[in-house]
Amino acid sequence: MSYLPRGTVYGTLLNFRAEWDALRTQMDAPPYKAPPRAPVLYVKPANTWSVHGATIPVRAHVPQVEVGATIAVVVGAAGQVAGHVLMNDLSLPHASFFRPPVKFKCLDGFLGIGAQVIPGGDATGFTLEVRINGELKQTVNFAQLVRPAPQLLADVNEFMTLHEGDVLMLGCDHGRPLARAGDRIDISAPGLGTLTHTLVQEAT
Repeated sequence: MSYLPRGTVYGTLLNFRAEWDALRTQMDAPPYKAPPRAPVLYVKPANTWSVHGATIPVRAHVPQVEVGATIAVVVGAAGQVAGHVLMNDLSLPHASFFRPPVKFKCLDGFLGIGAQVIPGGDATGFTLEVRINGELKQTVNFAQLVRPAPQLLADVNEFMTLHEGDVLMLGCDHGRPLARAGDRIDISAPGLGTLTHTLVQEAT
């Protein structure tokens, strides 16, 4: 049986040190003129959700998509961590990550969701491997988070309430690999299993 969230799914930007460092000089430029003080979030609505093993359509005019391998925290009672789940936060490549455009990140099927929630655990101990057509393309070390999961949850709850069943992604590392229609994507981590999707060209 496949897992689907019961609440809202939030993505987090700028939560890996390498991504923060790569964009640091741009943070002082207009319109912001300073690094963000609070977590930068966005929503992946239900139209984006794809269960483990599903095919994900890519429009014919889109040559490549970014693979956003990540781990998400599933919120439990009293805002505590109920567990973790693998996710593939797909996006069309775009230049800015400060204000993520909906048209790049919220296309139909553009959030792969792991088959099951693994109770408990500490995400800082996880390392993901991303393979495209069987070839290792990226390794994501969650010890490199700017805000580890407990701090991220606390900081988000300073300005909004996360409810039981909501899902909060911990972020995607710098250097996201690119994939195209016809590619199989496997995201795996010890203890969390493997999340698999295949990109297909959208029927016209």
